[in-house]
Amino acid sequence: MQKVFFMLQVYKPSEYNRVLTICGPGNNGGDGLVAARHLYHFGYKPFVCYPKRTPKPLYSGLVTQLECLSVPFLSADELSVDLSKDFDILVDAMFGFSFHGTPRPPFDDLIQKLVHLRNYEQVQQKSPVIVSIDIPSGWHVEEGDVGAEGIKPDMLVSLTAPKLCAKKFSGPHHFLGGRFVPPTIAEKYKLQLPQYPGTSMCVRIGKPPQIDISALRENYISPALLEEHLEADPMDQFHKWFEDAVAAGLKEPNAMALSTTGKHGKPSSRMVLLKGVDKDGFVWYTNYESRKAHELSENPHASLLFYWDGLNRQVRVEGSVQKVSDEESEQYFHSRPRGSQIGAIVSKQSTIVTGRHVLHQLYKELEEKYPEGSLIPKPKHWGGYRLHPERFEFWQGQQSRLHDRLEYSPQDINGKQFWKIVRLAP
Repeated sequence: MQKVFFMLQVYKPSEYNRVLTICGPGNNGGDGLVAARHLYHFGYKPFVCYPKRTPKPLYSGLVTQLECLSVPFLSADELSVDLSKDFDILVDAMFGFSFHGTPRPPFDDLIQKLVHLRNYEQVQQKSPVIVSIDIPSGWHVEEGDVGAEGIKPDMLVSLTAPKLCAKKFSGPHHFLGGRFVPPTIAEKYKLQLPQYPGTSMCVRIGKPPQIDISALRENYISPALLEEHLEADPMDQFHKWFEDAVAAGLKEPNAMALSTTGKHGKPSSRMVLLKGVDKDGFVWYTNYESRKAHELSENPHASLLFYWDGLNRQVRVEGSVQKVSDEESEQYFHSRPRGSQIGAIVSKQSTIVTGRHVLHQLYKELEEKYPEGSLIPKPKHWGGYRLHPERFEFWQGQQSRLHDRLEYSPQDINGKQFWKIVRLAP
């Protein structure tokens, strides 16, 4: 799985779809077979070249799984001399760190196909990228590309720990996977491993590549959002999309950008968490002495923006804002974890502090003041706000910037209120 996560970060299936995975004999081809299976499920179109198969049940089972997914298997003889004509990504999963000696047929020829691939770059508008697993096949595990005539991968995926030859890797993308290395192993081999962000199974190492910000773009692929698919009530439509975001396992689907403007007309934005939504609007909680609270006291109007990257969706909501009742704030405050309750008292939000030690000291004092099981009083300066929606926009990303934008606005005809839906140009 981790091998595919690396590729997803850099080579999106919408742009790099056709993937040839060359498997084995290292690890009996298992690394490449597993990678091909996951590539299929993440939207790529994988092909597999597996010249030296093994009857061992684990690996024959992987072959069966790929065949059930209708993933094509190609022999070495079926591959073109110029692989750039047929593929966007070439996964080199032939030899691992334990390989020594000279590659035998047909792997020697397959390695040369990858080596000579660079000779075609001058005539190719877009050359396929090479992703090597653990070490580039044909390299010496310690000395690297001896003679400088080996594979020049664009991405190297080191497993468990980078091998010594990785020092000679000069491509733009170097990742490390396998964060769960036992401390005894790390100590025995004196491994200096990087910190993995959050719950990620992979981490970028080495010098990050220079990025052309102007070239960063995503060609969204999504089902069309048509008027007849929308709920008549925008709150029902929001609930529908929110449930999709939760079901998709997106991180913090209730995160939203809150934008406010004070009396001087200077907008400010920050991320907050939605903590309630009903027919009356959207609720969040904060410090009533914070910057956003001061701006809302001067101008009780705001906008919310939800962005669900994994679904290519965003929702904009605009409306008037009011404080929720003390009873509602009190009830929510005491539903929070004990640490969060103490943190709300400690933090005089948006004021200057001399350092983290000040916050930690205050927190410690309050922990002693309010022992486990005691009631922590809600601060008077802390509570909720509710935005009453007056406008919605549902956005669905589409190819070539032809995005779907459907706007709801309230209408009153003959004393009856309803929501009018119009399509906006992207």
